[in-house]
Amino acid sequence: MINEQIRDREVRLVGENGEQLGIMSALDALKMAQDRDLDLVKIAPRAKPPVCKIIDYGKYRYEQVRKQKEARKKQKIVELKEVRLSPNIDVNDMNTKVTAARKFLEKGNKVKVTLRFRGREMAHMQASRHILDEFAQKVEDIAVIDKPVKQEGRTLTCVLSAKKN
Repeated sequence: MINEQIRDREVRLVGENGEQLGIMSALDALKMAQDRDLDLVKIAPRAKPPVCKIIDYGKYRYEQVRKQKEARKKQKIVELKEVRLSPNIDVNDMNTKVTAARKFLEKGNKVKVTLRFRGREMAHMQASRHILDEFAQKVEDIAVIDKPVKQEGRTLTCVLSAKKN
């Protein structure tokens, strides 16, 4: 709330440089702000009495938007990349998939390793669990298991993420 929107009888007033100006009526605080060609802004409405500050509201809003944009620039979005395997995967194919997973992990992404079963392969799901364990073992120097091996319908999955330094 700013200026005339503040309906409280008494407010604790803080000056533009952060100094305490004391408890006074909202009308007196508003007059002080208008004398300085600034705005009266309620910054802590739940306090007893509410805390108001004398600031340039337009400049304040501009600074807030700028800080939000800066925070958005610095944040890193972690994607979940998927590597699909089959139960009868060969050694060289496995190494190719491990290399792809390493690239994803080095970029800071998480990797979902999926072992898909089709047809008669479904009968040997638990016997093929070692493939995922072997995969995790090959990348254990740069990755840690986020979610352990789990059966989801026709697939076995686990999620790996890069180790924190």
